[in-house]
Amino acid sequence: MQNFRPSINTIPPVVKNLIIINALMLFATYILELKGIDLSRTLGLHYVQSPDFKPYQLVTHMFMHGGLMHLVFNMFALWMFGRVLESVWGPKRFFIYYFVTGLGAAVFYSFVNFIEFQYIAGKMSPENVQMVMSQGADILNQGKNFIDPLESKLNLILNVPTVGASGAVFGILLGFGMLFPNTELMLLFPPIPLKAKYFVAGYGAIELFSGIANPGDNIAHFAHLGGMLFGFILIKYWNTKTKNFY
Repeated sequence: MQNFRPSINTIPPVVKNLIIINALMLFATYILELKGIDLSRTLGLHYVQSPDFKPYQLVTHMFMHGGLMHLVFNMFALWMFGRVLESVWGPKRFFIYYFVTGLGAAVFYSFVNFIEFQYIAGKMSPENVQMVMSQGADILNQGKNFIDPLESKLNLILNVPTVGASGAVFGILLGFGMLFPNTELMLLFPPIPLKAKYFVAGYGAIELFSGIANPGDNIAHFAHLGGMLFGFILIKYWNTKTKNFY
């Protein structure tokens, strides 16, 4: 597939409802925060060994965002690329793709976090690890963290939830690049046209580099990569079932 341009005024149903739900959840987060309820802590994705981890967070974290700009950027990308994919695939297949990439991103990110947690914990004494696990959440609630860098990093992994639809959005970006590789996208910085296949490959490379070089920058780079990875696998699978799927 090379060219497909749905009407700019048309928002297909799954994309439209996802945008509405995500916006409502951010509004609910702000309202409940005034009542002392941290919705992000309840519905955000926690590390699997955290006492705050619940299996449903693998889904609910996709509807939570860290602020208005976080929501705006994700929903703009969902609208820009997701409406094209839903118009081509139909609502059912797009719905499946969105949640498979979102869940895949969460699983992949949790796996990377598990490896990182075990690596850091291996450099610490069992007593210090236990101290972080028992006291870390209360310390973060006070707006503080441990002075020791290992304890501090372990505490962030254990007690800071991950929120956002970015994993699924990066899956959508990957899907767009695979279905419409030669479609030219106009970049903002620098303002030059770039084919979708190069844009996606470049973005993936940046996320991989950032995830390795800047593991503590508060951005879930490996969740983004996980969304792209599971999107690639699913599209390849569908292509074996449907001739010339992409």
